[in-house]
Amino acid sequence: MSDVTEQNYQPQNTVIEAAFSALIIKMSKDMNFLGIFLIIGGALSCLFIIYAVVGIPAIFAGIRLRESAEAFKNYTYNNDPLYLHQAIEKQSRYFFIYKVLAIVYLVLIAIAILIFIIVILAGSTAIINNY
Repeated sequence: MSDVTEQNYQPQNTVIEAAFSALIIKMSKDMNFLGIFLIIGGALSCLFIIYAVVGIPAIFAGIRLRESAEAFKNYTYNNDPLYLHQAIEKQSRYFFIYKVLAIVYLVLIAIAILIFIIVILAGSTAIINNY
């Protein structure tokens, strides 16, 4: 009875592992694309001095995402837990950098809104004083 159960379990486990591997490979391709996209976007942002504050973390986030994708791919091919650990570690660094980047974006947006309000108030005050 246990032989039958083990025989039924093995093919199902193999199918699940194959589907899991295919999913990881697809995910690593998407991660690689987004990593390249972030690196290019960060490099373009660095062309302007003000936007370098956003561009430099974007470049590092893209590099970490590509490293994580490569480690996931290596885990799929070698089934070595060390690669899985490395992939998750690189991905956690990517998320940390992206979290910092999101905070920088929010601060820059708040500064832009304040400058906009100050300019509008100064302009409306000048218009009112002229009449």
